[in-house]
Amino acid sequence: MLDNLKKYKVILASASPRRRELLGGLDVDFTVRALPGVDESFPADLQGGEIPLYISKKKADAYRPFMADDELVITADTIVWLDGKAVGKPTDEDDARGMIRNMAGKTHSVFTGVAITTKSVQHCFVAQSDVTFAELTDEEIEYYVQKYRPMDKAGAYGAQEWIGYIGMSNIVGSYFNVMGLPVQRLYNELKLIP
Repeated sequence: MLDNLKKYKVILASASPRRRELLGGLDVDFTVRALPGVDESFPADLQGGEIPLYISKKKADAYRPFMADDELVITADTIVWLDGKAVGKPTDEDDARGMIRNMAGKTHSVFTGVAITTKSVQHCFVAQSDVTFAELTDEEIEYYVQKYRPMDKAGAYGAQEWIGYIGMSNIVGSYFNVMGLPVQRLYNELKLIP
């Protein structure tokens, strides 16, 4: 499958173990190369899916000077969008508790922006999943934050972890997008790369 990619060395530009696992599920040969310190700031007027799309392109631009002619780089960024605001990764445990508490009993959107970049072409897209959380007790939130340490996750939670099992009551869209990489959509977009 994806014979069109055989002429490329596919690079996943992410340190995320979840993205590595998800891309591996597509049976694509790839290597991981994560540049440290890529600026993930964005203009304040961006809304929803515009934010991770902007950041995924910005990440791709950071790789361009180092890309070989036969490389294809996949960059991605995921945000949680709640009450008209972007929710990124928590700064500390109190921030993580607050994020989860704010999502409890509500529906939020998870947006992942993906850029597929070669020396000659860049193909970008955004995936959206809407996630409804059940009401959660302070004890449940505390248990999750202490046991699972969700500091590296947008919105301070992992759908594939305990909080997802007990807290996510409904998802409209891709579950894998909520984990950080919309692999079904990515597969279809990779088929379009010349």
